[in-house]
Amino acid sequence: MYTVQMEKECACFSKSEYTNNNTFETQQDAYAYANVLAELMNEEFCGKHTFYSQIAEGNNFVIRVAINATFVSGCSTGVSCDVGCESTDDWTLEATENVKDESCGTGCGCA
Repeated sequence: MYTVQMEKECACFSKSEYTNNNTFETQQDAYAYANVLAELMNEEFCGKHTFYSQIAEGNNFVIRVAINATFVSGCSTGVSCDVGCESTDDWTLEATENVKDESCGTGCGCA
């Protein structure tokens, strides 16, 4: 038997129709279910977390839970620097100098 487990049950999972610790006869069925379930949760849930499946020890698959940086920053571009979406700074990844912007305070290179 192969088992698909949730790493942590968030509030959205608890409220959903999905269940934890589902068992399957074949590894292929468990793998497919874990991937489909992670994709559905990413599409249907609130967006605070990102879900992805991973093979674990023994005959287990785990659906991992990670904080969705885009949701937390409140920025659709995924900017995680303290400057945020309202930044009007002109900087590029090709910049040769990492200049600390005092207004940012993070030294993240957004000069």
